Amino acid sequence: MRHLDRLQPLALLALRIVLGIIMIGHGHSKVFGGMSHHVQTVHNLGLPGWMAYLSAGAEFFGGIAVLAGAFTRFFALAIFIDMAVAITMVHWKNGLLGHGGYEFPLTLATIAFALIFYGAGPFALDALRRGGPAKSK
Repeated sequence: MRHLDRLQPLALLALRIVLGIIMIGHGHSKVFGGMSHHVQTVHNLGLPGWMAYLSAGAEFFGGIAVLAGAFTRFFALAIFIDMAVAITMVHWKNGLLGHGGYEFPLTLATIAFALIFYGAGPFALDALRRGGPAKSK
């Protein structure tokens, strides 16, 4: 199975693409027109309303950065925290598989968790910042 090891960069790229696109989609509606509703939702959860801006930023701008592979570990951590809060404050009460359950945010958190530890891989802006794909390890 050693030959599969050479495909690991493609796996990291796939994780980044999926996480980035989904987070951009979720953050877009908050950043462009739905921020006041999101602030109210966060406030109703018992959290300070200003945290909605961090959440929306982690989702939209973090999604863009993860998709591009720029500062991937930092933004993956921000997304992981965002999903952990969503799971504990919103979805936990619905169970794993119930309507509004936490299976989807748990999946996103797990992808973000992997990217925190493995990084973006060689097909990313992070690799270019380090001097190219050969030095990205």
